[in-house]
Amino acid sequence: MSDTPVPILMYHSIATSPNDATRALSVAPEAFAEQLALLGDLRFTPINTADLAASWRSGKPLPDRPVLITFDDGYEGVHRHALPALAQHGFASTLFVSTGWIRGAHDTGGGLDTMLDWDQVRELAGADVEIGGHSHTHPQLDQLDDDSLRAELVRCKEIVADELGAVPVSFAYPYGYSSRRVRQAVRAAGFAQALAVGNDLARRRQGPYALRRVTVRRSTGVEEFERLVEGRAIARNFARDRALTQGYAMVRRARQVRRKASRSRV
Repeated sequence: MSDTPVPILMYHSIATSPNDATRALSVAPEAFAEQLALLGDLRFTPINTADLAASWRSGKPLPDRPVLITFDDGYEGVHRHALPALAQHGFASTLFVSTGWIRGAHDTGGGLDTMLDWDQVRELAGADVEIGGHSHTHPQLDQLDDDSLRAELVRCKEIVADELGAVPVSFAYPYGYSSRRVRQAVRAAGFAQALAVGNDLARRRQGPYALRRVTVRRSTGVEEFERLVEGRAIARNFARDRALTQGYAMVRRARQVRRKASRSRV
């Protein structure tokens, strides 16, 4: 079975004037439109997360030059700026919502900038945007105990299902990081696939719960964007990110060891 790598692009905020909390991971609307036009010129075929995972599970062929366009958290600019550009090109995408950040009855007040409301999420869902889960309050999932971890996942899934009338099947890990325990919990909660970050192309052998994505930032120029979707020079572009990720992983493991030791003394 083919293991042709697939670029999964990770966006956050699409905004003209982002705030300080979201600026680095935001993309200007004009840059986003230019990136979509380039995908069209390069004859990429955008698909959603569920379709990619289903194809790799079943062995059915993917379309020529598949690419995934994904958004995390649920910023209002996805509706205001991204949706018209996606619709212009007829491109599918996936939005992963932190349900406690979406404006409305379930809002915990944790959103980092102006967030979507549920009417906007429903409009996106009706416009070829797959809606996936991104936890309820966007915590570092691997730092939670088992009960809190399950609650974050199940509450997110149930709220999306209640608001949209459709159970979400795809998930993206907050902060892009997961552990084996987190991946098992995501699967147990009923999600069929999940995306990490990793800043690499996605491959079938990564498994359905650890598919990697490539970060698109405000500083990503169009030439760099072309290199990323073509899979060229990714390791060099994200060398610093990978070093930081390895450091964070060591810190997380140390915290887990301390927690286990503390529990054993009780």
